[in-house]
Amino acid sequence: MAEEGYKEAVVQGQKVQWDPEQLRKVQEHPCFSEKACHAFGRCHLPVAPRCNIQCNYCIRDFDCVNESRPGVTTKVLGPEEAVAMTRKVIADYPYIKVIGIAGPGEPLANEETLETLRRLHEEFPGVIKCISTNGLLLPEKIDLLQEYDVGNITVTLNAIDPAIGAKIYEFINYHGTRYQGIEGARVLLENQLKGIEMAVARKMIVKVNTVYIPGVNDDHIPAIAKKVGEMGVYTFNVIPLIAQYKFANITPPTPEMKRKMQDSCAQYVRQMRHCQRCRADAIGRIGHDIQSCIYKTK
Repeated sequence: MAEEGYKEAVVQGQKVQWDPEQLRKVQEHPCFSEKACHAFGRCHLPVAPRCNIQCNYCIRDFDCVNESRPGVTTKVLGPEEAVAMTRKVIADYPYIKVIGIAGPGEPLANEETLETLRRLHEEFPGVIKCISTNGLLLPEKIDLLQEYDVGNITVTLNAIDPAIGAKIYEFINYHGTRYQGIEGARVLLENQLKGIEMAVARKMIVKVNTVYIPGVNDDHIPAIAKKVGEMGVYTFNVIPLIAQYKFANITPPTPEMKRKMQDSCAQYVRQMRHCQRCRADAIGRIGHDIQSCIYKTK
């Protein structure tokens, strides 16, 4: 199944035809097409400060200018500021085809995300819209995402065995209840898999991110790839651990280890091999951001 110009995909074991709009959402999205990352850019809107889970590898920072990793931004924007920034970025940089929301917290745990998407849908109907989510609230928000024409969804899925997930997640906050351990990992996993299934059924283009954590989930990652490949996920992104917070003492995988893991997973699902672990306020082409902090609208 060649990356550019492919006309069909395998969804839950069945071949399905992709329509022209689905193809565009792959071919112009730099995270979903390696060729696109050289020609097209994305703009991340940091409108989502709050998170409903705590990963043992995650530290969020809302006043950060020196780091380049997920979970950081120079500032958090409100929906009106975000739309104003989108307006200026698209006017100044026509090669930017994608507007995404990837944090710095969990987009679907912030009402500002949905309000921003609503406004973007009204003002920029032709722009590709995407979100990155932990998936906990994806099943209950999927209809709104479809209404606002969010065609590309990334779900971070680090385990399909709750016993392994319990080692990765400190806690899960779900509808006012805090879950921990295997129970919390199970609640999260059930919603992640259900949300992915629902997104694929709605013809959304789904990418799964899996953080490669040596000694925790490394032997388990091919099983994740197999599972999501069978579900109809378009591409799979192995992300090396950034050693911080409770996993600060774990040595991250080397580039060679990452490549071998990708090769092991490639038999099950297409691999994204060009990820740069973008900030929540990244703007520009992957690896060639216009600037590392928020784009100024004034």
